[in-house]
Amino acid sequence: MEKSISVSHLSKRYEVQALQDVSFDVNRGEIFGLIGPDGAGKTTLFRILTTLLLADEGSATVDGFDVVTGMKAIRRRVGYMPGRFSLYQDLTVEENLQFFATLFSTTVAEGYALIAPIYSQIERFKTRKAGALSGGMKQKLALCCALVHRPSVLFLDEPTTGVDPVSRKEFWDMLETLRQSITILAATPYIEEVKRCNRVAFLHEGRLKGVGSPDEILEKFKDVFNPPALQHHEESTSEKVEENVIQVQHLVKAFGDFHAVDDISFSVHRGEIFGFLGANGAGKTTAMHILTGLSQPTDGHATVAGFDVSTEYEQIKRHIGYMSQKFSLYEDLTVAENIRLFGHIYGMASAEIESKLNRMLQRLQFTDHANDIVSSLPLGWKQKLAFSVSIFHEPDIVFLDEPTGGVDPATRRQFWELIYEAAQRGITVFVTTHYMDEAEYCDRISIMVDGKISAIGTPNELKTRFNQPDMNSVFTLLARQSTRQSD
Repeated sequence: MEKSISVSHLSKRYEVQALQDVSFDVNRGEIFGLIGPDGAGKTTLFRILTTLLLADEGSATVDGFDVVTGMKAIRRRVGYMPGRFSLYQDLTVEENLQFFATLFSTTVAEGYALIAPIYSQIERFKTRKAGALSGGMKQKLALCCALVHRPSVLFLDEPTTGVDPVSRKEFWDMLETLRQSITILAATPYIEEVKRCNRVAFLHEGRLKGVGSPDEILEKFKDVFNPPALQHHEESTSEKVEENVIQVQHLVKAFGDFHAVDDISFSVHRGEIFGFLGANGAGKTTAMHILTGLSQPTDGHATVAGFDVSTEYEQIKRHIGYMSQKFSLYEDLTVAENIRLFGHIYGMASAEIESKLNRMLQRLQFTDHANDIVSSLPLGWKQKLAFSVSIFHEPDIVFLDEPTGGVDPATRRQFWELIYEAAQRGITVFVTTHYMDEAEYCDRISIMVDGKISAIGTPNELKTRFNQPDMNSVFTLLARQSTRQSD
C-alpha cells in the first residue's frame, strides 16, 4: 500500500525529551489517529511533519518529500489545523478564507468544490467576525481555511477540543467524506473519535508505545484510555437536606433582540455536583457569567451564596471559586508562589496559607514540585493545581468551565476524584463539560438549548425520561432540537 507519511527514528529534545526514536507509516487515504496524554510529543511531531520544526535525529517524508529538503513542496501540499484555532479573530469569515487562499497563491473559487459541503453550513455568516463565532462555527471555518488550497495531506491537532458532542460528530462525518481524496493525521483525546480512525499510534512521554486498530490499542492500554468508572451514588431527596446555594428565577440576558439566556429557572443544593450542559451557543457561558458576578441580567432574579446577582455581585466573588477553560494560573510563577498569591487574594492570613499549602501539596503529590515553574507542568497537573487553588479558601461554590478539555481519560478521572472530595466537604460544584461520561458523575444535570433549560434531573432520571442508554444520547437528542441559527 502506498505510503503518504513515513516517520523513521525521529527524536527531538528541548529541556526534556519530546520525541525519542519514533517510527511509523501512514497509508494514503487513511484516517490515522495520534493519541496520548498531554506532553506525549504529539504537537512536536505535527510541527516536524509540517516543516515548522527540525528534528534532532531521524527522518520523515510527507507525500514523498523529505521534511527538510522538500520543505517548500510539502507546504504546498499539506493543510494544518493546530490545537488552537488558526483564525484571525478581527477578520470576517469571508476575509479569513480569502486570506488563507492568498497564502497559497490560489483563490476561494478554485478550491470551493472541496470545501463547499462544509462552507455552505457557515456561508450565511460570511460577514461575521471570526471572534464572534461559536466553537462549532470556528471549527468549520478553520477546516475550510486548511482545505482551501486542496491539500493532499491534512494534519489536525486536537481540532475538536472544547466543542460539544453534536458538533464533534458532524466534524468527523466531514472527515469521512474528505478521506476519499486526502490523507488525514489527527490527534484527539476523545475515545469516540479514536474509534473512527482506521489505525492509531499511542505516544507516551515521547515514545511510541504501539500502532494498530483503535480496538487493539484501546484494549492494550486500557489503564490509560478506559480506567474504571468512578462510583457515584445518586442520593434520593430524602437522604439530605436541600439547602439551596444557587436560586435562579426567570433569568434573562438579552443582547439587543437576541436572548442568549431566555427565561431560565433552577436551584442548586449545597454540596451538590451540578452539571450545566449545552451545545456551543446554547447560552450556558452567558448564564455562568451572571452567576459569577461577571455580568448582570437583563431581567429575572438570582442569588448565589445568598447574594443578589444584580446588586451584590462583588460579595458573590468573595464567596465563590472559579476555574475557567484557560487556567487562571500565573505561568511564570512557581506552584507554591501561585498558591500563596491566590491565598492572599482571597484574604487568608499568612499562617493559614502556609499550613494549608503544605497539606495541599501532599494531597496532590506535588511536594517535590513546589518550586517548579507552572509553565513547565503537564496540562493535567495544571488542571489539578488550578482546581485546588480555586477552592483553597473553602468557598461555598466553585464554578468549573470545561475544566478537563483535552485531557486523557485517566487524568480526567483523577480530576473528578478531587471534585468528589470537595463536594464531600460541603463545597457546591457547578460544572460545564463536553465529556458526556463526566455528565454521568454529576448529582443532577441541566441541558440548555437555545437559551432555555430543556431538561433537568439526575443522569438516571434523564436517561429514563428520554429512553436513551447514556447521557451522550440524551444530549444529542436534545441538542438536535436547536433552531437557533448561531452554530
